[in-house]
Amino acid sequence: MNSFGRLFRVTLFGESHGPGVGVSIDGVLPGIALTEADFLPDLERRKGGLQKGTTPRKEDDYPLLKSGVFNGHTTGAPLTVFFENNNVRSADYEKQRAIPRPGHADWVAHYKYGGFEDYRGSGHFSARLTVGIVAAGVVAKKILQGITINALLTEVGGEADIEKGLQKAIDAKDSVGGLISCRVEGLPAGLGEPFWDSVESLIAHAMFAIPAVKGVEFGAGFRAAVMMGSEHNDALEDNSGKTRTNHAGGIVGGIANGNPLVFRIAIKPTASTPKMQQSLNWETGAQEAFSVKGRHDLCVALRAPVIVEAMTALVLADLLLISRSLCPV
Repeated sequence: MNSFGRLFRVTLFGESHGPGVGVSIDGVLPGIALTEADFLPDLERRKGGLQKGTTPRKEDDYPLLKSGVFNGHTTGAPLTVFFENNNVRSADYEKQRAIPRPGHADWVAHYKYGGFEDYRGSGHFSARLTVGIVAAGVVAKKILQGITINALLTEVGGEADIEKGLQKAIDAKDSVGGLISCRVEGLPAGLGEPFWDSVESLIAHAMFAIPAVKGVEFGAGFRAAVMMGSEHNDALEDNSGKTRTNHAGGIVGGIANGNPLVFRIAIKPTASTPKMQQSLNWETGAQEAFSVKGRHDLCVALRAPVIVEAMTALVLADLLLISRSLCPV
């Protein structure tokens, strides 16, 4: 559905070309200092049109606090943040309605919702909704006192040189994907549960909810499959839980062990590419050549680090609140 989390519960709403998009958060602790200005640094990092390779669509993305804040502090009631959509060009999508775009949710949305879906700009499937995730992440980070989350774009189009990777796509008149690494410092040992609610399970769930994410690995990740057990094991150094290596990425048995939480995600090439493609025209039943119109990112990974940080913060804030409820002392 559209909600995630147990105690810190986040619900997304809106469509890409509707009146607006936003987020409602239940379980926000009362008394947290919060104003519109607190959201702006992270929202600025997510915006398009600010760097090479991002969509020219520019929205103000100013957070309108609709509920849950009074006199500059959270009230404990559900917190709702709304973002207006003002810069839309829906005609781009009406022209190609009969041809589901490869790599997009067009066909599955049409099949699932019987043609009643809002198809403009991918509607509720759009990465436009990640602005609400970033807003929720700002609130979650305020709960995670002493814990830092940093995500970094490390590769674009198979190149560690980001500019080189982008130029490869520009030269090919196509799109590219990328890799993002994330590191969490200061996470207390003991967070998480075995099996269903392990830290890896919840973070992986959250990461795959980000549009275009196709892979997640923790610590040594897939390299672990070719390592010896004695090589992969992280030996303890002292009673604080510090280990000599961190191949586990800070998680053992689904539980945070106090070492840095380290993971990496793979983001596919932007599905909206100007490259000429073939697809089905569902009105005629024939294959047609077409090119995706509209305003799109050359590489969606460019704007994703702050979204990765926000999603990570949502998971960790929820786990922290659950831990406190079980051990309130």
